[in-house]
Amino acid sequence: MTRPLHFAAFVMNTASHITHGLWRAPEGDQIRFNELDLWVDLAKRLEAGGFDAIFFADVVGLYGDFRGGWDFHAELGLQIPSNDPLVILSALASHTEHLGLAVTAAPMQEPPFNFARRLSTLDHASNGRIAWNIVTNALENGARNFGLDGLTEHDERYAWADEYLDVLYKLWEGSWDEGALLRDRESGVYADPSKIHKINHVSERYRVEGPHLVAPSPQRTPLLFQAGSSPVGRDFAARHAEAQFIQSPDPERARVLIDDTRRLVEEHGRHRDDLKFFQGLNFVVGSTEEEARRKAADLDDRIDVAGQIAHMGGAIGTDLGDLPLDAPVDEIETEGVRSMLLWIAEGAEGDRPTVADVARFTAQRTRVVGTPEQIADRLAEWRAAGVDGINVVNATIPGSYVEFIDHVIPMLRDRGLARREYAEGTLRRKLFGNDRLSARHPAARYRGAFTPAATGAGATSGATT
Repeated sequence: MTRPLHFAAFVMNTASHITHGLWRAPEGDQIRFNELDLWVDLAKRLEAGGFDAIFFADVVGLYGDFRGGWDFHAELGLQIPSNDPLVILSALASHTEHLGLAVTAAPMQEPPFNFARRLSTLDHASNGRIAWNIVTNALENGARNFGLDGLTEHDERYAWADEYLDVLYKLWEGSWDEGALLRDRESGVYADPSKIHKINHVSERYRVEGPHLVAPSPQRTPLLFQAGSSPVGRDFAARHAEAQFIQSPDPERARVLIDDTRRLVEEHGRHRDDLKFFQGLNFVVGSTEEEARRKAADLDDRIDVAGQIAHMGGAIGTDLGDLPLDAPVDEIETEGVRSMLLWIAEGAEGDRPTVADVARFTAQRTRVVGTPEQIADRLAEWRAAGVDGINVVNATIPGSYVEFIDHVIPMLRDRGLARREYAEGTLRRKLFGNDRLSARHPAARYRGAFTPAATGAGATSGATT
């Protein structure tokens, strides 16, 4: 049986996200990102077009300096200003029925108790359609915005995320037993306190007594995304993630990455298929190949090349603004997003990746240009490489998605590469066939862990770590 791909719209609540400068185009409605109607309209379009999710990227600080400072970022609108996507998810949920709603957040942004409460509330409000993209913040300015002296060392950020998740798993999976919520009008008992538990978590960074204030939501734990491709990031994904966002330069190298990461998944006691892979791609569609290539050339003319370089250099923590285009970047040591350097090196045209490759990476590297038939052919290659879904990157909102939905989705459906209708139930059920995390997931160890029988304590006293 043909396995259809999943599709997510990769967006950000800002004017200039990945393809920089296009807010200046007459069709660049992302300039209206402050307006809730823009996002409600897009979410409705995506659901009508069969997309599985809208995936919000986010940052909590300025990118690293470009040409000696951050003035350029503000002038271009390079992810400043940007708004909190979490705030608008409930509005999108109220205007859609099936579309998954994915939000990006890092552990340093909010104590785990309150974050767990927010996502559980949203999961209730959306009938189980919330996903969380787990990031570890790679921006110096972001770290200082939350009281840190500077960016935490790369691998230590993942250790922090492990600790954060441990608290969340206890709240989401262990604090409330199944059947705790009664809502019995006749007896007057709303919830059974013997089935609600304090978690009494104590660790290096956190002391959380509990219990979780929100009764179990349809998914309990939201669907878990992750995007790191460094060795420690991939190991983190193999342990925790249900979906990983990748940006391989071609299907062949995606296959190698996916196969190796699935090996890690199995080493951590999970099944290979417990982790799905979403490849980031952007599309230029034409009725003929000539038209598509003409549109791609026009797009390149309108992209702000300096913006592409500033974005990447800022993400890896290196000011590339004064370097010539042929300057190599492969020896950069950074505590920023190391996976980006790996991705650039994979796609370099010469022996060593250069500043020019940085611009090409963000603008063209994962671009698919062609007719709907040609795009379908290419997506079949990605699927054959083991990719489960596509994160569709936009040049303009809503235009990039309207074009893809109107012209490419019908061809994909004819080929069995896109499903024709939604399955019922939660986002996790749509992707995996179950509402709750697999018993193989590390969070599952906290199911029933705080009951009196498990702890030897009183009925509602909880447990220690």
